[in-house]
Amino acid sequence: MSTHSWEGLDEFVAVVECGSFLRAAERLRCSSSHISRQVARLEERLQARLLYRTTRRVSLTEAGQTFFSRCQRLIEERDEAFVAISDLHSAPTGLLRMTAAVTYGERFIVPLVNAFMAQYPQLRVDIELSNRSLDLVQEGYDLAIRLGRLSESSLIATRIAPRSLYLCASPEYLQHYGRPHSLSELAGHNCLIGTSDTWMLQTMGREQPFKPSGNWRCNSGQAVLDAALNGLGLCQLPDYYVLEPLRRGALVSLLEDNRPPDSAVWAVYPQRRYPLPKVRLLVDCLTRGLALRNEYA
Repeated sequence: MSTHSWEGLDEFVAVVECGSFLRAAERLRCSSSHISRQVARLEERLQARLLYRTTRRVSLTEAGQTFFSRCQRLIEERDEAFVAISDLHSAPTGLLRMTAAVTYGERFIVPLVNAFMAQYPQLRVDIELSNRSLDLVQEGYDLAIRLGRLSESSLIATRIAPRSLYLCASPEYLQHYGRPHSLSELAGHNCLIGTSDTWMLQTMGREQPFKPSGNWRCNSGQAVLDAALNGLGLCQLPDYYVLEPLRRGALVSLLEDNRPPDSAVWAVYPQRRYPLPKVRLLVDCLTRGLALRNEYA
């Protein structure tokens, strides 16, 4: 392909997307006469008319419609190829907007982001800690850290850490009410209910949901942990809440053979052929940092 083959493609696509030569010229920061000449030369090389031009509007011919869809993909892939190469040598800059769950974000994600920022001080970060699943595309986020199972989505998801659920109780509770030795015995215990109305367990290699019941409920994992530590009942919480109290004996892990399979912590970001360098590098940093945490947990 000669270098002349590229001439006029950007101008043609801009005219179609903007709806006029004038607005295309404003987008590309050149004169409308330049746009017109480039499109005319492109039509001459192709020996095909691409646009119907009137004083009020511009519309595609049949040939133009076919050519336009191919040109869009060609320009996108060309630009992404340049970005992919330049990213190999560029440090992350600009603003990175991200979101994570409150407790997990405070304990693990924000400290790792802070270390990342110390390495790349030219980057700006805006972190929204929320237990709501925010719409990344609609609300303009570059990255989300999400826990557990993901719903179907057009977003890209990268697994950055495992996530385990533990069924626990304090030694004081077990001394007073006894220790459950099977799933059937759970119904006889007071359960501390958090954000989920269903606990996931497994038996014979198959997941088995359990509907907990009890006299206590709160939509905060930290509050559930505090209630369990105070001997109010059984709880099911992710590893990052309970590993430390399990190590020091403040909680006891129950029904180990019925623990559900590990799920994951995910880095989720809008779909692109090449992720932005700031997103890609931060995801790599989080993956390494969380792996070290799990290694020494």
